[in-house]
Amino acid sequence: MDTETTLSISEARKKIFKIADMVQKPSVCYTLTEKGKPRAVVMSADEFESWRETLEAVQIFPNLEKDIKKAEREYRKRNCSSLEEVLAKEGFVLAKKR
Repeated sequence: MDTETTLSISEARKKIFKIADMVQKPSVCYTLTEKGKPRAVVMSADEFESWRETLEAVQIFPNLEKDIKKAEREYRKRNCSSLEEVLAKEGFVLAKKR
């Protein structure tokens, strides 16, 4: 449920504690306006951190969808290595399974 509410900054000032509680719900945010123009967005700290992580991932992996499709093709061809094989190749010593 995406819920965006638009309020003037003056109105938001009166309701800031209620707004802080409301944005704790997933996908709820408030757009604050000044003279009818958007000036700021209020969202939960967790939601903000999630957005930052997503942006970072997109910057690091700009072709992620293409890379995933390539990896899936390689996997179907069995052209892949297990985690244990990769770790061993990198010199990690694995504990014996019980």
